[in-house]
Amino acid sequence: MTHILRFLQVFTLGTWLGGILYLSFAVAPAAFGTLGSRDQAGALVGLILARLHIFGMIFGVIYLLASIALDKSLGGFVRPAALCVILMLALTAYSNWRVTPRMANLRAQMVSVDRTPRDNPLRVEFGRLHRISVRLESGVLLLGLAALFLTVRNHR
Repeated sequence: MTHILRFLQVFTLGTWLGGILYLSFAVAPAAFGTLGSRDQAGALVGLILARLHIFGMIFGVIYLLASIALDKSLGGFVRPAALCVILMLALTAYSNWRVTPRMANLRAQMVSVDRTPRDNPLRVEFGRLHRISVRLESGVLLLGLAALFLTVRNHR
């Protein structure tokens, strides 16, 4: 059973991180490089990011449950790798339920982000939220790399 729980830890983190890397370095550049408009590309990337957030949160919970089972107590929550995953979950939830809906609302108000003047207050706010979104996702990625390293290092 220990091997299955450790596999779940590595699998969930690896899949979550792989999804972030794939979206960031393959899907988003391809969407912005090939779709007919930046608005279409942004809509596609936003949709995929929302799904990635849901999968990430599911994977985070599975990781934490495996940590508790391995530790045979709630002490699994206070291990450094688990704390990283808890922070990943918090950042992902904030991005998914606070930042992303506000960006979607602004996108709907502007109709076209690309055609809205850069000095328009809606576009300025959209840009600010986009920077926050990127920073949150970067934080999740860095915490995930740390959690994965700590998880693998602690496997004996």
